[in-house]
Amino acid sequence: MTGFHSKEERMEFRGAITALVTPFRSGEVDEEAFRALIEWQIEQGIHGLVPCGTTGESATLSHEEHKRVIRICVDQVKGRVPVLAGAGSNNTREAIELTQDAKDAKADGALLITPYYNKPTQAGLVAHFKAIADRVDLPFIVYNVPGRTAVNLLPETLAILKKEIRQVIGVKEATGDLTQVSRVLEFCGEDFQVLSGDDFTALPTMAIGGCGVISVVSNFVPQKMSAMCEAVFAGDLKTAKALHYDMSPLYRAAFIETNPVPAKTALALMGRFPFETRLPMVPLLPDNKAKLEAVLQKAGLI
Repeated sequence: MTGFHSKEERMEFRGAITALVTPFRSGEVDEEAFRALIEWQIEQGIHGLVPCGTTGESATLSHEEHKRVIRICVDQVKGRVPVLAGAGSNNTREAIELTQDAKDAKADGALLITPYYNKPTQAGLVAHFKAIADRVDLPFIVYNVPGRTAVNLLPETLAILKKEIRQVIGVKEATGDLTQVSRVLEFCGEDFQVLSGDDFTALPTMAIGGCGVISVVSNFVPQKMSAMCEAVFAGDLKTAKALHYDMSPLYRAAFIETNPVPAKTALALMGRFPFETRLPMVPLLPDNKAKLEAVLQKAGLI
């Protein structure tokens, strides 16, 4: 499944893809809990997995931990679903290193965030992704999340990336702006894999031509998110809408405070593993935890 050499061999990332949390125990990566979470995700019908994304607290993982988490994921998955490894950085040299390591780990592709904090121009974004592509032959999904990076990767720029960099096969579009999503699809064509980066825009994105979602909520409701995507692919919009509105309270609860704190809290309340994050992430405020717990109870999850 790894690597690609022609259009016929292009990796497809579609459907419900979970942006996995990274379980910790006493300050260290909890490998046993992580493997159990991955196994449960696959049993529940998830279509793909993302280790070491924002939801996986990649910003607080050391390089060695980052590489280890990806290897654990690939090893546990054993080719059953695609693994899209988080490998981006605002330092192009570091992004090249992490992307090469994702390839060495036999991930099926790399999720590459636009450089954050240093605010490159659109030309700088193109140069960044070209530099990675020049060094690593692995499919890339570009991650556009201006709310975290302070830079919006424009649809016109994505069209340039698609035309000039064969490794760029899609985008995780997390602007929450369906006008922008529509323009990406218009400019980049049907063969470009447009994934929603927000749970609440998953169904609308797929309705206008997107191919799935990289989801936070599917950490704790993988079966429902997968079922919604499958309903869209089957042309059953009635079922897809019902599932979308059924999950909408969970969408809101999952972002009651900064991701991934609510998701990790939900998994802890469900008994998957104890709650633990790394600073600067801290536990939910008591009122917000109570609100999340009430939503989970109503959904029958606890």
